[in-house]
Amino acid sequence: MFRYNTEDILETISMIREENLDIRTVTVGISLYDCVSDDISRLCGNIYDKITYTAKDLVKTAGEIEKQYGIPIINKRVSVTPVSLIGGKTDTDGYVKIARTLDRAAAELGINFIGGYGALVQKGYTNQARTLISSIPQALAETDVVCSSVNVASTKTGINMDAIRQTGQVIKDLAYNTRDKGSIGCAKFVVFANVPDDNPFMAGAFHGVGEAESCINVGVSGPGVVAAAIRQAGDCDLSELADIIKRTAFKITRMGQLVAHEASKRMGIPFGIVDLSLAPTPAVGDSVALILEEMGLEKCGAHGTTACLAMLNDAVKKGGVMASSHVGGLSGAFIPVSEDAGMIDAVSGGNLTIEKLEAMTAVCSVGLDMIVISYDTPADVICGIIADEISIGVINGKTTAVRLIPAYGKKVGDTVSFGGLLGEAPVIEVNNSSPARFIARGGRIPAPIHSLKN
Repeated sequence: MFRYNTEDILETISMIREENLDIRTVTVGISLYDCVSDDISRLCGNIYDKITYTAKDLVKTAGEIEKQYGIPIINKRVSVTPVSLIGGKTDTDGYVKIARTLDRAAAELGINFIGGYGALVQKGYTNQARTLISSIPQALAETDVVCSSVNVASTKTGINMDAIRQTGQVIKDLAYNTRDKGSIGCAKFVVFANVPDDNPFMAGAFHGVGEAESCINVGVSGPGVVAAAIRQAGDCDLSELADIIKRTAFKITRMGQLVAHEASKRMGIPFGIVDLSLAPTPAVGDSVALILEEMGLEKCGAHGTTACLAMLNDAVKKGGVMASSHVGGLSGAFIPVSEDAGMIDAVSGGNLTIEKLEAMTAVCSVGLDMIVISYDTPADVICGIIADEISIGVINGKTTAVRLIPAYGKKVGDTVSFGGLLGEAPVIEVNNSSPARFIARGGRIPAPIHSLKN
């Protein structure tokens, strides 16, 4: 039973109106295991029917909750079982047909994105996984809202370098296939280490193998609220500042918990998790970079940025777990360049480089996210960037990810605009010295010694 006093309600209204507080997504996770068929037409039919039936009330329910509580719900999404696990002996063309089916189901539901067109290959390939990954450049180019992810590593198993080599080329091919739209297809594809099974945020959302038949996962955001709280605190010491961030995160998470339980009750689908992630938008004031600057940095990217981000991420998690018994997903601070007005400004001004962003990913909740590079960047360099970032996740036992966009026809200093929540970003400079011999070795990088915990 939730109980709120008048002061809490008025404070939340202020957060929504003035500080960009919102529910970033209500995501319905759906198992597709019972859709399996050797006949591709029947498989696609089963998938379409399962999704459109299970999530039929998602958009309506979210609208009702918005109206009743005055809480903006920005995105309504669906995530499904990683498609390579239910594709059977499907060939490349068959997987593309499944992607089109997912897109058609999403259009029928009126949702923003559908995730799960992906594979789990952290220790090795199945034939189905290899085939699905090879289909991604075509599948995402021919669909509008289908999102894809591939988990290429984990702390327990090590790093599948063969998968990194394949996904690096996939990114290049996908950028070319969507070149007439700023290579936007790459914004719908992410490469992971230690991927969580219950993440409601795209492009990495999927319905994990240990999840229930279906569930409701809610993603909450509120960088503007945290920035405002820090600004109001003035020049307090860091211990007090951490407490302020924790208390603010607690309030934000409680709002997410309320929405999650309401959606679960009204749709008859079990509640999964609340993901408290400070996911920024291009809107002024709704920025993780701004939070770091309010903490005392002249500019995001200055020396001290990683320390500020580490403290922020830890405080957000501590506040979140006090507000809900089921905090999951990624939960923490995101640093997607194109989706954060402060990050865009820092990159444009030369204060934030890809090397500094990589250092920051050691302490944030995701990784190198929504970073635009030149299409002329060789595939082996892209593979090297992925390998470096994935290694940070594996060694530190945390989730890391890479969402790079090699923008066709663009050079360093140009700006690429994607529109909406995806925002825009300057093309960032990368080191083009080749790691080709290293990448070509293939095989697996063994798991770190601290993976042996049994």
